[in-house]
Amino acid sequence: MSKLQIYMVGLIVDDMQASLDFYRRLGVDVPEDTESTHVEIEMAGGMMLFLDSDPGRWDPEFKTPSSPDEADGYRTILEFYLDTESKVEAKFEELVGYGYDGFRPPYPTGFGMTFAFVNDPDGNSILLSGDTATR
Repeated sequence: MSKLQIYMVGLIVDDMQASLDFYRRLGVDVPEDTESTHVEIEMAGGMMLFLDSDPGRWDPEFKTPSSPDEADGYRTILEFYLDTESKVEAKFEELVGYGYDGFRPPYPTGFGMTFAFVNDPDGNSILLSGDTATR
């Protein structure tokens, strides 16, 4: 069995330009011509960092949390890519079956992926993703 690997770390940002400026100043190699509500940056070692200022595009139930303890919102995401829609569905059901909070059941995005969200025991948002076309 292969080891599960973190695919992406995602940050929900209020002001994309201010965030891009910050991460450039931090030393992250952000492309200069980036003007978007969603930016993906390959980090050393191959992990991806994404910044998104409009998560409502891919999560229709998204609500920006007004406080860190608001249960149905999130600002940070650890994404685990599971290859297929059926693997996302199975892992979601498995984790919910163990009693973890499955706060967003599997759903198709508008760009060919299936997403599901589960909270870890501390309330951190874990995104399970896979290709919708493959079962």
